[in-house]
Amino acid sequence: NPLMIIEAGSHTDSNNTEFYNQVLSEKRAKSVKEYFISNGIDQKRIISKGYGEMELTNRCKSFIKCTPEEHQMNRRTEFKIVKM
Repeated sequence: NPLMIIEAGSHTDSNNTEFYNQVLSEKRAKSVKEYFISNGIDQKRIISKGYGEMELTNRCKSFIKCTPEEHQMNRRTEFKIVKM
């Protein structure tokens, strides 16, 4: 749909400082946006946003022991339709 605008929101685990994770998630989101642009999608249709460790999917916050698999669940990029 050429009128659709999406947000690519990237997330991290809590294995580093909040500042580091915020910067990392912003870089990941920007990389996703650049990928779409390189494949012909108009840059005005993609919003990139880094969430860092603000929206964890499980209990794995800082200083809580978790398995690598549990941390992996928090490393993701989600896509939201912002406008149709």
